[in-house]
Amino acid sequence: MDWALKQELKEQLAGEQGYYIYPAGTRTRFALVYPNTYFIGMSNLGLHIIYRLLNERADTACERVFLPERRQLPRYESTRTPVMSVETQAPLHEFGLIGFAVSFEMDYFNILKLLRLGRVEPRAAARGEQDPIVIAGGPCATFNPEPLSLAVDAFIIGEGEAIMPRFMDAYHAGRQEGDSRAELLLRLAQVPGVYVPSLYEHSYDEAGRLTAIRALPGAPEKVRRQWVQDLDRESAHTVVLTDNTEFDFYLIETARGCGRHCRFCMAGYCFRRPRNRSLPVIEQAVREALPYGKRIGLMGAAISDYPEIDELCRAILGEGLSMSVASFRADSVTEELVNSLARSGLKTLTIAPEAGSRRMRRVINKGIEEEDVFRTVRLGLAAGIQQFKLYLMLGLPFEEQEDIEAIIDLANRLKDCMEEQGSKGTLTLSVNPFVPKPFTPFQWFPMADRKYVEGSMKHLSRSLRRRKHIEVNLESVKEACVQAVLARGGRQVAEALMRSSEMGGPKAFRQAMKGLGLAPEQELYREREERELLPWARLDMGFGADYLRAEFQRARELISTPPCFVGCHRCGVC
Repeated sequence: MDWALKQELKEQLAGEQGYYIYPAGTRTRFALVYPNTYFIGMSNLGLHIIYRLLNERADTACERVFLPERRQLPRYESTRTPVMSVETQAPLHEFGLIGFAVSFEMDYFNILKLLRLGRVEPRAAARGEQDPIVIAGGPCATFNPEPLSLAVDAFIIGEGEAIMPRFMDAYHAGRQEGDSRAELLLRLAQVPGVYVPSLYEHSYDEAGRLTAIRALPGAPEKVRRQWVQDLDRESAHTVVLTDNTEFDFYLIETARGCGRHCRFCMAGYCFRRPRNRSLPVIEQAVREALPYGKRIGLMGAAISDYPEIDELCRAILGEGLSMSVASFRADSVTEELVNSLARSGLKTLTIAPEAGSRRMRRVINKGIEEEDVFRTVRLGLAAGIQQFKLYLMLGLPFEEQEDIEAIIDLANRLKDCMEEQGSKGTLTLSVNPFVPKPFTPFQWFPMADRKYVEGSMKHLSRSLRRRKHIEVNLESVKEACVQAVLARGGRQVAEALMRSSEMGGPKAFRQAMKGLGLAPEQELYREREERELLPWARLDMGFGADYLRAEFQRARELISTPPCFVGCHRCGVC
């Protein structure tokens, strides 16, 4: 044991406000693990929500665990110090339950690393009766748990507030009745929204195609996503305050879900239907934030879609606080919102057109027009904001060369607009390769060829290089390819993930796949057949594959789908 590492955790805790600690032995110990560093994880609002939810129970003591900083990892490994919790510096393997909050595919490698660092057997099938039960929740767990199915005992499919109370009740009942590990997992599988992968057998043909998923006796035929009906009944704001975090805000959730039907967006499909918190509830959360004096960070799929956004802005600034937003849409942003952000010290306004041409925005059903983007820039300039950022994707379905040229043209004209208004600020393009996701209309679509995406990125960068005060930030195509395999992978990919972890991590993933006879290019570039059995077929998001197929056809025909509305029953969720 490296006592200096333990002391660093104590110092980290000393810099916090709002954490929970209970006397040892009085409650079931639950390790809530974010598979990245403390600095990143403490900006994840979902972590705060589940931490409060569990600690407010009379039977559970929830503590947080994070991936050690890169500078710390060699000391953990050389001294064989197990990764520990922040609250009591307890080793991970001493907790009865371990729950991972999983938001990003590339963190899958960190999950396996943390289990090893915490002295927890990485393979679920090899764990004994005294080992922890390992669960996982969050967006990645909800849309396709299979790549982690060899490591995780049970997955939370949907929103934690709707599942975890019943999950914990079932867990405690099983422990009190003396359930074996297998009996306990079967009991947990009866909780709505809990998927236990060991209770489902996956069969493959000689070509490696999934041919059948068989539910074992006692397992539900389908696991239906669970979601919170009334957000006002569930608080969602920062619980533990620290200055040592990526976004040093007091986070408050305004809404959940999105009804815009962007066809590339997994969150828009897996977290329907759109729900808003009432203004009085949010205003109360703002008042609770007053003693801390931090900037309010409003969280939601699109803050500008909140129906009372102007009133909320006035309430926050009226309390003497400043504000920031997770995201907004160019077609619903208001002058008051932009002015409030400028008064709060915002230096860069971010817009997400996702594509440069109107044709491509119709393909992906983005629902914003070029005029909306220019209007937002002008609102920002009028408010004194000088810097602007655009989020864009390359390699989208049905993309053509003219769509790449449209991005270049849009960037140049936006910069012209800025200069006409007297701004010498920078226009930054953040360009990401498109990654097909499960439970979206593009789930069958192949990843764009790596050479094509890299070539398009180079062309984009070269074309804008000479223009002063335009910057192009390109995300890694290589990493996007790994992400794409993990996003739609099945149990064969799960084995490759496990082996790559044993071989050193992400850099060994391709080698691990080949060692299992899997062709990475096949996983990336093969178009899935419309009636093909997909690894996530046992999960039910509330809408069927026929709805997604219809949306894919609408994308092909450049037909827009209007946003959700009261009384709408198109997809089936409502």
